[in-house]
Amino acid sequence: MPYSVDRVRQALLAAGHPDTIAQFAEGTHTVAEAAASVGCSEAQIAKSIIFRAGETPVLVVASGANRIDRAKVGVVLGRKIERADPAWVQDVTGFAVGGVAPVGHLAPALILIDEDLLALDPVWAAAGSPTHAFRTSPKELVRVTGGTVADVKA
Repeated sequence: MPYSVDRVRQALLAAGHPDTIAQFAEGTHTVAEAAASVGCSEAQIAKSIIFRAGETPVLVVASGANRIDRAKVGVVLGRKIERADPAWVQDVTGFAVGGVAPVGHLAPALILIDEDLLALDPVWAAAGSPTHAFRTSPKELVRVTGGTVADVKA
């Protein structure tokens, strides 16, 4: 099992969340693949997108059905938000794009949770690799990440 998946497992357990990580041979690299693999709607995929505010990582956990509005993210955080290239994402989070989890990052991030996720239960999030995901509730996702719920959709 990849070290990154173990980091997610340890972060979940440390937060008092059960180990609900599952591996999916079909992969969970894209929202469509993840939804098909776990058997849920695309909206129920809690996708983790990393942006940057200078050298600070910004994690937005959004419903798989939504696009993220960077300007809204910037307003909520009071910072200029920029795209992050895949190498930078891997360096600061310890996760490759397609497997970025909402917990277990190498560096602390500013975290926003898409308010649309709150209406969905359960939700599935990446667990550190493109073939691992974990099941949770929106309430638990907010709790374990310490994220701020916000309107971030385009």
